[in-house]
Amino acid sequence: MRADIKPGARFPDYSLADQTGKHRSLSELQGQDPMIVVLGRGGFCPKDRRQAEGLVELHREMEVGYAQLVTITTDNLVQTNEYRSGVDAHWTFLSDAGRVIQKDLDIAEYTDPTHNPMIPHTIVLEPGLVIYKIYVGYWFFGRPTMDELRLDLRAVLQKCRPDWDISAPELKAAWEARREAEILSLR
Repeated sequence: MRADIKPGARFPDYSLADQTGKHRSLSELQGQDPMIVVLGRGGFCPKDRRQAEGLVELHREMEVGYAQLVTITTDNLVQTNEYRSGVDAHWTFLSDAGRVIQKDLDIAEYTDPTHNPMIPHTIVLEPGLVIYKIYVGYWFFGRPTMDELRLDLRAVLQKCRPDWDISAPELKAAWEARREAEILSLR
């Protein structure tokens, strides 16, 4: 991977076709939330499918926890849809059949010239596409567990949500002041 892609740096704001063919940028998909980006080999890979199956349950938690998830592979649109449907995923899958990311980040998996996939990476991003952590998953156990991702998301959310601990007196005081202002504006 390029040397400038490391924790604390900004991840490139790639724009690729999603499973419906609509071009979506990573920043658009992220919004103001933390995001996990999975750079995968593709639906043909049993390791990728197993990781995605684990992510299905985590994604349900991410939806209520204000975090985003995106999978990007070098599959074409048909393969992308088959992969997404096959694991019963409900998050965005992006197709990089042109291998823009693979080339830009220098992550071609040279051990598989038949499929020419990316070396699998799982990247945890803070808001603003800031890299928090990178996992390299060429070997399956190099990929993060769902518990590791939960802990990463907790750490990122604690950093980016000023109201993480709503029992803090200053937050309660600010809430009360806002409520009083609302009441006064109704009069």
